[in-house]
Amino acid sequence: MFYLKEISVFGHGTKTAQKLMGSTPHDQLLIQISDSFAGLLVFVIGLLLFRVAFVEDRAFQSFFSKGCVLLHVSMALWRVYFERRLDNLARDWPRQLVGNFVLALSWVFFLIYSWREEYD
Repeated sequence: MFYLKEISVFGHGTKTAQKLMGSTPHDQLLIQISDSFAGLLVFVIGLLLFRVAFVEDRAFQSFFSKGCVLLHVSMALWRVYFERRLDNLARDWPRQLVGNFVLALSWVFFLIYSWREEYD
């Protein structure tokens, strides 16, 4: 329905994608359930970001963006310490690490912009 196999092949390559899809039907079912929960989590995060966008309290937005920076930095640390040790994902972690730092930096720029508006 969502071309999960094709997306996995595009992101990881054919050989790694076959390993990540699972070898038994039980493994494949667990992976599909995990993907479903990941999609639900992305939807909830998007809904939360949409709701936060309409909050006019600068202190709350500052608190929320600091939390997002902390989340992205902790994900980057997770990738450095644990994900690089997995043979199937060892090729992808540097690119994803850069992505985590770029996302954290975007929230830092938001904080700087909001502080600039506050103190002008």
